Amino acid sequence: MKMAIARGEALPARWLCGLLGLAWLGASHAALTDNLGTSVKAMSMGNAVTADPPGVDSIHFNPAGLSRLEGNVKQDNFFGASIRIKANFHQPDGFDIGDWKEDPLAGSSSGPVRQKIYLPGIGLPKWSLPAAIGAGMGFSFNRPGSPWTFATAAYVPQAVGVDRSSDPNDPTRFDGRSVVLQRLVYLSPSVAYKVNNTLSVGLAVPLAHQSFALDTDMRFPNKLLGIIGKLQDAWCGNGDGGNPLDEFGFGLCGGGQEGRLRPFKRAGTMKFDMTAPLDPTYNVGLLWEPKDWFAFGAVYQSGSKTTLTGRYTFMADPMFPRFVQGMYGSLLGPVVASMFGFPTSIPDVQTGNATMRLPFPARLQAGIKLKPFSRLQLNVDAMYTDWSKWDKLEIQFDRQVALLQMARIFGQADASKLVIPRGYRDPIHFGLGLELGVTRGFKLRYGYEPRKTSVPQSAFDLIAPLPTMTVRSVGAGYESPSGLKIDATYSYAKGRYNVPADTSCSLNCTNFFNVIYNPYAGLDVSGSITVRYGGMSITKPF
Repeated sequence: MKMAIARGEALPARWLCGLLGLAWLGASHAALTDNLGTSVKAMSMGNAVTADPPGVDSIHFNPAGLSRLEGNVKQDNFFGASIRIKANFHQPDGFDIGDWKEDPLAGSSSGPVRQKIYLPGIGLPKWSLPAAIGAGMGFSFNRPGSPWTFATAAYVPQAVGVDRSSDPNDPTRFDGRSVVLQRLVYLSPSVAYKVNNTLSVGLAVPLAHQSFALDTDMRFPNKLLGIIGKLQDAWCGNGDGGNPLDEFGFGLCGGGQEGRLRPFKRAGTMKFDMTAPLDPTYNVGLLWEPKDWFAFGAVYQSGSKTTLTGRYTFMADPMFPRFVQGMYGSLLGPVVASMFGFPTSIPDVQTGNATMRLPFPARLQAGIKLKPFSRLQLNVDAMYTDWSKWDKLEIQFDRQVALLQMARIFGQADASKLVIPRGYRDPIHFGLGLELGVTRGFKLRYGYEPRKTSVPQSAFDLIAPLPTMTVRSVGAGYESPSGLKIDATYSYAKGRYNVPADTSCSLNCTNFFNVIYNPYAGLDVSGSITVRYGGMSITKPF
């Protein structure tokens, strides 16, 4: 590592540049965010590279493959990516939320989408990007004739960054106006040992920075809120004066027009900014190459029980604070409010510290390499990710959150925590890569990777609306007689989703007790996502 710093005079700054640019989306709930953007060469081969590990990127895909690197090697990576998301909202026949028949979001569509990144040590910048562009690097060290190879690199094994804030009226603002989920490996001490001419083993210990940031408006289109709102209108009339008998009743009119409950009205804004600055995992790999035309590789990536800490902010719009104020200003209202556990008041802004357990799932990947002809190579890999660890996400606050206390009537007993059901599944999907040698030093590549969704329809939401997708890639590679290697790839993925009303209780359920969180209750939600990725890597001895 000292050699690397001596020869790379601006190593820390260049690594920072790489980290900024690499902090970009992994591609899908289809294996949620696995491997997209991690390696230029791997992308061009459908990520089917455990039996043919890609240079320094072997640290992630199969650290045993580092044993194929001779001498000291430096790898520079350059990336660019863009994401385009569409969401459409349709109101079906018979729509009814507590006798409210028209959702103002019905017939609307989402607007422009930009990208967000998280800067370690700095946080979430206010600006966003039309696309993410950046660079990164890695190094490997091998003494000629030695069976040992050492390496380190910076890369992103998991990331989603979406910003929908350019249009203040974008209908998706109620399910993630801005969301960043990013895991950034900034150092990965690795070692490979060549047991004999056909067998190698390897170990890598990625040291990662995990971040989670969310900024979203909130609304609660729930039947009970709708019924209470209609009751207020009937009891209090259309003016601000209310009903003179209300002070001797439950205080439904005491909050004025602002305190009238409306199921489709914004209730407030929720923000999180949380990190785990140092979260280690390990990768164990094996590579067996008994023949020139056949090889087998496997890697296990351990995952971790990541715990993030940071800040939360709840900003309440007047609706709930004025409603509570009216109830506690009446004769019988305090009795009813205390029965339901309502707070005595709701501050406009409540902020504090929070802790969240966000497991990083373990992965297992194995594959083969076949060369039926000297210039034709076929790679096939099977990939498994333990996303069922995301059965639910729980955020613990340092105090009772007054705005969440309003949900006690719906069974949310503890307002000091927010439990978000996930119910993810463990997908197994395959990747296919083809490589054609055109000349001695020039190769063409094609990758095909159909990714099954890890999210059941019952848990689909718009925080990261990424359904089953097929990733197709084309690439090329050139190697000079001096050992210089240049690889380039372009990838394209598109998926569509259709979530009819009452099919996802993370999105559009109308069940009486599904209040956290169904911001589009009763609406049909459909749309698509398109991901474009391009990259180039330069590998050379030093």
